[in-house]
Formats: sequence, C-alpha cells, structure tokens
Amino acid sequence: MPVLKELLEYQREDAALRAIEQELLASEERKKFMQAKKFMEAAREKLESLEKRAIEIRTARDDLMGRVEDMTHAVAEYAELEEMIEGGGDIAFYKKNAQAQLDRLRSIKNELNKLLAEASAVVEEYRKLREQTIAMQKQYKEYNEKFKTLRNAKAPEVKKITEKLESIAKNIDPAIMDRYQQKRKERIFPIIVPLSGDFCMCGFEFPKFHQSELAGGNVVECENCHRFIYKP
Repeated sequence: MPVLKELLEYQREDAALRAIEQELLASEERKKFMQAKKFMEAAREKLESLEKRAIEIRTARDDLMGRVEDMTHAVAEYAELEEMIEGGGDIAFYKKNAQAQLDRLRSIKNELNKLLAEASAVVEEYRKLREQTIAMQKQYKEYNEKFKTLRNAKAPEVKKITEKLESIAKNIDPAIMDRYQQKRKERIFPIIVPLSGDFCMCGFEFPKFHQSELAGGNVVECENCHRFIYKP
C-alpha cells in the first residue's frame, strides 16, 4: 500500500522533534553537565587507583623500614670490632662483612627515599584530584538542574509533536515504522529522500529495473545508505 504521503508528513514532524533534540544536545547546560559527569566517572577510577598505589607504597615502605632496622642491628654488631679482633677474629673478614652490610643499608635507604618521594607525589596528585572532583560535583549538580529546566521548558512542544507523530503513524505499516525508527537510531536523516535522476542523495545509482517499484507512491530502500527512496 502506498505510504509516501504519510511518511513525508511523519518526517516533517519528526524533523521538528529532531531539531529540539539537537538543540538540547548542543546546549551549554548539557555540555557542562556531561563534562562533569565524564570527569567524575574517570576520577572515580583514578582515585581508586591512587588509593591502591598508596597502600602498595605503605606496604613496601614498611618492608624497607623493617629491612633497615635489621641491617642497622647487623651493622651495630661491628661496633665492638676491636674486641672481636682481640678475641682472635679475622679483621679482613669483619671489615669485608661490615662494608657489605653498610653498602646494603645505603641501597635500602636509597630505595626508601625514592619510595617516599613517590608517596609524596601520589598524595599531592590525590589531593588535587579530590579538589577537582569536589568542584565537578558542584558543576554536575548545578548544570543537571539547569539542563532539566531547559528540557522541561521544551516538554510541551515535544509532547505536541509526539502526539501528532503517533497519530500519523497509525496510518503507516508498523513494519515500515520499525524500519524508520531503526534508521533514526542510526542517525540517518533525512530518512525519506527523492530519487534524483537515477541516483539516491548518497550518490548510489538506483537500478532502473527497481524504479518501477516506486510507482504510485511506494518507497524502496537504498542498497547503500538504506534511506527510503521515492519518485517525486
């Protein structure tokens, strides 16, 4: 059954609805709202990552501090080096061991200093991110309300258009409407376009043997862009 007249009428009304939708999508209120929303989503993961790293650093620090304490006790044993030598100990052996212990202690302390520097950096990054998150939470709340106000202001007009679309759709095959709505979700617009010579608006050449199918107000889908084509 020919549906061209109804489809074109439906698309005209739908174009008005789409214009409102695009206006809302492009609004500063929505941009600010979405900016804050995306930041907070990313910040949540980043904060969790920093918290995890802080725990890892603390664990590594405790381990190093324990090793430093053990090494310090080991080195302290050599404070009585003279008595150990007098007791018949090998001075060369003691000196070699003492030096090795001191070298390991210095190495551990260097590791500890690097770890403490990283800890400071993590704390500072966490602090800054928390401040930014608090600011974005305020922005999210503020612009969420502003966007709702803007959307509510458009609601009567949207309702009027939607009711008209529903009325027109009653005269169109549900299968065709389903295909129309699917194309709309895919952001294809306009969905119904005239054949220009032998070509669709996308540049695809419409086979001549199919053009007879357009007679009497019928529509046929373009094989390339999947729009509905009609013969003007």
